[in-house]
Amino acid sequence: MTAEQRAAIDAQLRAYPFDVSAEPAQMRAAFEAFAGAAPAALPALELGGRPALEWAGAGGTILYFHGGSWIVGSPATAQRLTSALVRRTGLRAVSLDYRLAPEHPFPAAIEDAVAAYRALVAEGEPIVLAGDSAGGGLAVITAIVARDEGLPRPAGVVAFSPGLDATRTGESMTTKEGVDPLFTRAGLQRLSRYHLAGQDPRHPWVSPAVVGDLTGLPPVLLQVGTNEVLLDDSVRFAARAAAAGVDVILDVTGDVPHVFQTFEGVLDEADAALDRAAQFIRARTSRQ
Repeated sequence: MTAEQRAAIDAQLRAYPFDVSAEPAQMRAAFEAFAGAAPAALPALELGGRPALEWAGAGGTILYFHGGSWIVGSPATAQRLTSALVRRTGLRAVSLDYRLAPEHPFPAAIEDAVAAYRALVAEGEPIVLAGDSAGGGLAVITAIVARDEGLPRPAGVVAFSPGLDATRTGESMTTKEGVDPLFTRAGLQRLSRYHLAGQDPRHPWVSPAVVGDLTGLPPVLLQVGTNEVLLDDSVRFAARAAAAGVDVILDVTGDVPHVFQTFEGVLDEADAALDRAAQFIRARTSRQ
């Protein structure tokens, strides 16, 4: 990784026209433009009552959840990351178009994710839950709810820069402000209000980094950069998960931003992190 790569990406993200004070429709348009979301030339299907995109593969399924603070994004905006995992693992992937806030606040997205997981369980293949940002949080939370509902355990969970603490109490919310080119504590709190719609931010389905029972979860890989206000979401979740006896890997990359894996082919550390994620997924699915 070169200083030039890091500087160029930091500048690109700081120029990103994502205004958290804008209306959701405006934020969605800005996010799709930034992500370069074009109509996907991929098979579409219905999974648990929701639309999804499918990537062909064999040996198991990656159930992918896109990022976007529970408000924006779609399987199309997460195509690059989903495709990167499929290329590296050879597995099938299904990316879920879960319902978004504020039209569908908590727990709508979680209900959709669990319904999709339940439908895949019926197919009998190993399943890895994966996602980025809010989708990374959704991957973890889906594993928690699946455990509570007595569903078979996923083979593993992969979470890129996950949002795991709606209380926004991590130390990195302060120490990384200004270092993070995208987010601030105040901005994230504003976005959370759309998703929570008055619900307690200490609910274990929105803040598993700080509350709730983590025992019995499948192996978890968390990847996060040091230039993120969300850094401590992963650090604190990993500590709590390890204390609960969960097989957890905290994979921290220095001097990179939120969901840096998106910059595959541009940032050396993005490719290396995706390679490690693929190795984790292959190891989990080959054991089934």
